[in-house]
Amino acid sequence: MDTAESIFIGAGERPQNLLLKYANRHGLIAGATGTGKTVTLQILAEGFSRAGVPVFLADVKGDLAGLSQAGTPNPKFAERAAKIGLGDIGYAPSPVVFWDLFGEQGHPVRTTVSEMGPLLLSRLLDLSEAQEGVLSIIFQIADDEGWLLLDLDDLQSLLAFAAENAREIGARYGNVSGASVGAIQRKLLTLRQQGGEHFFGEPALELPELMRTTWDGRGCVNVLAADRLMETPQLYATFLLWLLSELFEELPEVGDPDKPKLVFFFDEAHLLFNDAPKALVDRIESVVRLIRSKGVGIYFVTQNPIDLPDRVLGQLGNRVQHALRAFTPRDQKAVKSAAETFRANPAFDVSTVITELGVGEALVSPLEAKGVPGIVERTLIRPPSSRLGPITPDERREVIGKSPVGSRYDKPVDRESAHEILGRRAEEAARNAARAGNEKGAAKRGPRASNRQTATEAFTKSVVRSIGYAIGRAVVRGVLGSISKGR
Repeated sequence: MDTAESIFIGAGERPQNLLLKYANRHGLIAGATGTGKTVTLQILAEGFSRAGVPVFLADVKGDLAGLSQAGTPNPKFAERAAKIGLGDIGYAPSPVVFWDLFGEQGHPVRTTVSEMGPLLLSRLLDLSEAQEGVLSIIFQIADDEGWLLLDLDDLQSLLAFAAENAREIGARYGNVSGASVGAIQRKLLTLRQQGGEHFFGEPALELPELMRTTWDGRGCVNVLAADRLMETPQLYATFLLWLLSELFEELPEVGDPDKPKLVFFFDEAHLLFNDAPKALVDRIESVVRLIRSKGVGIYFVTQNPIDLPDRVLGQLGNRVQHALRAFTPRDQKAVKSAAETFRANPAFDVSTVITELGVGEALVSPLEAKGVPGIVERTLIRPPSSRLGPITPDERREVIGKSPVGSRYDKPVDRESAHEILGRRAEEAARNAARAGNEKGAAKRGPRASNRQTATEAFTKSVVRSIGYAIGRAVVRGVLGSISKGR
């Protein structure tokens, strides 16, 4: 029932179709646990892929890996297909590319520290305002000196350098307190222990990799393995926000295309806004509002619509609302809020029906002609064409082995950056200082060598101060130019 212009979602009193022309006006899939949100996400991903639109989604529970395998005939699915007028379910796999920040269940996903930027990195590390200011100074020093910030080693080396040369740096950039540097370093240690260091480095992910189509015109479905990633929800949310920001900054304006260039599903969307500072929420709202002109559609998946700020919620034109449970005052507020966002249907009371929906049922309101919200309809969601549920490790390995990405991202690359530059300078300064100290000691002591170790130890204690002063003057001069993004 898909057409060249639309994706068939399901049917109630009448068929419900998502018009591709308005698919970049974003959407919302909401509902309580176990009501069918994952299946709705799956059938939309399949529909976009068939229409030639690449998809990116996070597989939080491991269920969406089934997109890579053909579904099997199921009597319940056949019954539902007949009920909604779907003649042929058309069991078939989607062209899937697996990704994983940890490189275990898919190709590794990396970015550089410079590309992440101080605002998102501060969000990831949960820094205070003062600590964020110090981090911004660190990034500025790297830009001015032309030092690449690629991985966490680079950032830690530059933090240590800034702490040792706080006086010289403070005269040019502002105060760098030892307490703030220490706090940031402790947060970095925690991030490493959580596996976050795998995310930073090279080769960095190239956005065109996420926008591939197959030889027969289908869009690739990029599935991020997020079951382990969800153990560190702040890393999960920050990664997806970084990806949105990169898409916004890198993609050209396309106006109103006939179909999106890419559709991005953000599961567990409430994590994006939990304890987020106002500046970050403003950034998200701005990206959501403007990225549709780049041909990107964003679909938030969450339990309650009230998990999202009103400014973001108001921009989500295509809506699928599964059942909500009104057990608590907050639940009742969510039901009322969800009901008020729909274009009313005189045939039923939306607030009542939301609590009565069965599994696989939803209230659906896609945008219609001229971008006007459609009248909400009680809808049976169509069965998926791909497998419903997880896949085996052997099936995953087979899909990865046939990936169009190949092994391009599987091995990390460690090129010269801030960590290596500062380390080499420190070693050279230490050798020069040791040589000078030995010569001075020899002149005073003559041929005797019994105190050589003691002199070396004494000199070593002064090495850090000597290196710091020399490098500090180089920083103030800023003779090495700047970098913009640090690839």
